[in-house]
Amino acid sequence: MSNSTSVTEFLLLAFANTRELQLLHFWLFLGIYLAALLGNGLVITAIACDHHLHTPMYFFLLNLALLDLGSISSTVPKAMANSLWNTRAISYPGCAAQVFLLVFLISAECFLLTVMAYDRYVAICKPLHYGTLLGSRACVHMAAAAWGSGFLYAVLHTANTFSLPLCQGNAVDQFFCEIPQILKLACSDAYLREVGVLVVSVSFVFGCFVFIVLSYGQIFRAVLRIPSEQGQHKAFSTCLPHLTVVFLFVSTGMFAYLKPPSISSPSLDLLVAVLYSVVPPALNPLIYSMRNHEIKDALRKLPQIQMKSMHTTHVAEVSVKCTTNLCQLIGSNVLERRLWTNWLSNCGNTKEVSLSPYGPVSWL
Repeated sequence: MSNSTSVTEFLLLAFANTRELQLLHFWLFLGIYLAALLGNGLVITAIACDHHLHTPMYFFLLNLALLDLGSISSTVPKAMANSLWNTRAISYPGCAAQVFLLVFLISAECFLLTVMAYDRYVAICKPLHYGTLLGSRACVHMAAAAWGSGFLYAVLHTANTFSLPLCQGNAVDQFFCEIPQILKLACSDAYLREVGVLVVSVSFVFGCFVFIVLSYGQIFRAVLRIPSEQGQHKAFSTCLPHLTVVFLFVSTGMFAYLKPPSISSPSLDLLVAVLYSVVPPALNPLIYSMRNHEIKDALRKLPQIQMKSMHTTHVAEVSVKCTTNLCQLIGSNVLERRLWTNWLSNCGNTKEVSLSPYGPVSWL
């Protein structure tokens, strides 16, 4: 057994040794990160603002977008900062926080994808019971269970991983703090404790995957019994985006953690880590919106909804403040004179309106 050492910081894997390639990596990750922020932000805004999308399927999709935003934000900004400032260091608490957030968000996403498969199963196989089985309270409880399970799962892994004594230095062969790479630094006898936890974790993930596969087996059987071709196409269009996301998430994640040690290499580990931690959050909004006309329509209506909201707000302010001889207007410096004249006609004898940029407006 090697002597354990006290570690105050870790050294992450550098993408390149030359300054030009480091800056190229920074700009590449910046583009991916901004695309993920924009895509997931638009999905969240569209679902939140359009009441037609206030359904269980889109409620779970909103939660998925939130998880994607969190997961990519837990790894990519630090990697960009290291490339930009030509450093590899991350503090011990920073590394622990990164592991906790990443495990929390990715495991919660795994559980949420399982819940979304159940939502599709009930919608297609048991449509008459959909409102009962997936009411608003049930949806909130299932989403909270996914987030809570991910949180407990992350606490278990983070506490177990960072309680291990480290004997192999502090160089992590990954661009973020990843549990398998940290375990390589642990003393050999302590390593087995976390391996046992990982086996249990893989069993849970495999259980979620089996549930999703069985759910879609029942879904496809039900869809093929739909007499109209248009009905089959509509049913498939609501399931294929979710199935694509599940395949992308599970295949890259399982390969990252279950690949044989004989084919492991720093470059392959780096590629796989990018595939499961960076690519899905950036692609998920595109996958869900590419064939989804409801989200496209909601995105097109966003500017109209905002303008309508502003208009409604200002009208409400005027109607409440108007009296017989005086109208107290808020924000009058941003509205046209003719609009104030029309709105102030509710006050009675409309002759001429005296507009002041900030103060009250009185009849002359």
